[in-house]
Amino acid sequence: MPVHIDSHHRDRSRPSHLSHASSEPLTIGLINNMPDLALQSTERQFVSLLDAASEGIPIALSLYSLPGTATATGVALHGSNSYASVETLRNTRLDGLIVTGREPMTPNLRDEPYWRSFTKVVDWARDNTYSTIWSCLAAHAAVLHMDGIARRSSPQKHCGVFECSLASDHPLTAGTGPRFNVPHSRWNGVAEEDLAARGYQILTRTGDAEVDIFIKQENSLFAFFQGHPEYESDTLLREYRRDVARYLGNEISTYPSVPRSYLDHATEHRLTTLREQAISPPAKNVFARVTTAVQNSILESMWRAPAIRIYRNWLEYISERKQANRQDAPVNAEYSASR
Repeated sequence: MPVHIDSHHRDRSRPSHLSHASSEPLTIGLINNMPDLALQSTERQFVSLLDAASEGIPIALSLYSLPGTATATGVALHGSNSYASVETLRNTRLDGLIVTGREPMTPNLRDEPYWRSFTKVVDWARDNTYSTIWSCLAAHAAVLHMDGIARRSSPQKHCGVFECSLASDHPLTAGTGPRFNVPHSRWNGVAEEDLAARGYQILTRTGDAEVDIFIKQENSLFAFFQGHPEYESDTLLREYRRDVARYLGNEISTYPSVPRSYLDHATEHRLTTLREQAISPPAKNVFARVTTAVQNSILESMWRAPAIRIYRNWLEYISERKQANRQDAPVNAEYSASR
């Protein structure tokens, strides 16, 4: 398996002990901000995607969590030896970094308890990675810190499988085709005009013209994903059932909409009917009936192939940058063009 999870967190500022550059692994960090049991599924999703994308490129993966998050509980459940605090990144470097999102606890991201630690990671990643991927809410928080770009809320959740189209050519999306599918699951987004005004390049848009992937080239190539190419085939379904349970438990005020372009028409119709029943009390056994309605659904990851292609391109970019740095050669001009 090309992806090896490094639980010992060796000093990344020191050269690898491997003597041949071709066998030297890429050092990738995953800052997993998901709490409790979601920690394990999120880790599994990214490890699986990196493994599929690596195609023989060895990867040494280190796992980190942010101070000030509820992730500590999940870390304890998963095994504390696997995760280290991001504070250990100080005075070190990684070849690449992935930072996940999490559900916000406050309306203003600057009020999140982990905000200070998060901003330190952003500043560190600029000069100590070849490239960093910021996923979903992490993307929103990063652009807020970097350029003061505030996310905008939507009246309805942007949830389901969306067809994305290329907005501009870039090696990161090479080989995906002009259109491909990506899962999205969010209430908020960043506006294209705000990003363009501050020097970001839009790579892909969803069918309703919402931004999907965008980048900014600084010392490190920062790639921002509003969608979730790492999702497994049933992740949106599990999130939907979770939100139904929250509504029925009076934790949220809005019954969730069925994820779009995700389930077969018959299942979608059954779930829509159950939604109408649930919001017209008395609603009896709705959650059990929702579970029954979806338990025989056959789900396919229609986004898996382009997700692997994008992450493969990302790993190749990091490899090229690492090799160029080793040889003290100029960076690939294609990637520098977006500066």
